[in-house]
Amino acid sequence: MSDSATPLMSLKVLILAGIFLIILIIIVLLIFLCFRGSRSCKKRKMLPKLHSSGTTPLVSKEIAVVREIDLTRSTEKQTRIEIIEDDDDGVKKEAEMKVEIGVVRKSDVSCGTYMQEDPNIGWGRWYSLKEVEIATRGFAEGNVIGEGGYGVVYRGVLQDGSVVAVKNLHNNKGEAEKEFKVEVEAIGKVRHKNLVRLVGYSAEGARRMLVYEYVENGNLEHWLHGNVGPVSPLTWEIRIKIAIGTAKGLTYLHEGLEPKVVHRDIKSSNILLDKNWNAKVSDFGLAKLLGSEKTHVTTRVMGTFGYVSPEYASTGMLNERSDVYSFGVLLMEIITGRSPIDYSKPPGEMNLVDWFKAMVASRRSDELVDPRVEIPPSPRSLKRVLLICLRCIDLDVIKRPKMGQIVHMLESDDFPFRSELRTIRDKDSVPSQADVSIKVPYPRKHIEPAEKSMPR
Repeated sequence: MSDSATPLMSLKVLILAGIFLIILIIIVLLIFLCFRGSRSCKKRKMLPKLHSSGTTPLVSKEIAVVREIDLTRSTEKQTRIEIIEDDDDGVKKEAEMKVEIGVVRKSDVSCGTYMQEDPNIGWGRWYSLKEVEIATRGFAEGNVIGEGGYGVVYRGVLQDGSVVAVKNLHNNKGEAEKEFKVEVEAIGKVRHKNLVRLVGYSAEGARRMLVYEYVENGNLEHWLHGNVGPVSPLTWEIRIKIAIGTAKGLTYLHEGLEPKVVHRDIKSSNILLDKNWNAKVSDFGLAKLLGSEKTHVTTRVMGTFGYVSPEYASTGMLNERSDVYSFGVLLMEIITGRSPIDYSKPPGEMNLVDWFKAMVASRRSDELVDPRVEIPPSPRSLKRVLLICLRCIDLDVIKRPKMGQIVHMLESDDFPFRSELRTIRDKDSVPSQADVSIKVPYPRKHIEPAEKSMPR
């Protein structure tokens, strides 16, 4: 009897042990799943907020560096960039984007993985202050290639050997931040052979710096008005090449982008020249964006005296035709070698536009060409360019050609200029009230000069 009870007891003990083991396994699994779920929830909370579309915005509307944290003594740096988009209804949408530059996160190391983020972001490469200091030899005076109201431009050599121009923005009443935002917004992602390329930027603390491609021959102003000798290196053919390149760059800004970009400060010092005399439009610190649904934007009048269009100077209404007027003045400057406003000239010749129109009206066009041009242009070539100038500065804004049309006129030998030039000449021989009004220099109080030096 006792022998038969013993196996029965052993069987019951085994069953109870099995049930206990199964319950223990289930409890361990539940604890593991709960722990894993809580960890994943914490990770989701720690992830940075993205743009509403789930990706980095193509063009930043407003960039403000909030902080920089040194996580370790190595290269672990985090910069949080706050992007603020202004809608037409004035409502501000905020999104945060965390850009990690050369970071090795401790959690990744503990898991046996190594993650290094790309230092390149949507609008150019980020450079640390130390990198910029090394490139410019500690911002040495010998590396200064330009200086203006908005900052100092240095020549720099990066670690990979590439030569750049570093624009160190002055932080006068927040101007550095404003200039920084406008430049990044306007040309941060723009690539065109006739626009100076923004290579990257540096933003640490209150310092803002923009890094551009280096352009070998400096700016056009130096070659037109500097001491280059009795014979200018800028032949007539080179001058036309520079004009065409500038027109193509502006055409891309006006007609190849959405929203279009109005430069607002076209002048000879903002046209850079490479070693082959190819023109590159630079300095977008005053640029304005103009959506396709808008015909103009009303803004505070800014620009450089002598280049600003009359309607913009008097009303503050700005659109791409204001750039066309400024290009017309620049083209006159290229032809004549004269500054738009020159107080050393006699009273009738101080204002380039007035003197230019008077010379055409009196049939003295041949005297308009810069005397330092060794081989003068053919009469046909000269008349074609004169007509383009006069059309660009037409007081009727609607009659001014678009930049794309100007490129076609400059490149075309068959441009029908004779009858149009005669019509303009006859019209200027009897000055109208509008023509007389343009001969009065624009009041200085309406214009805030933007004398800024750009990278060469």
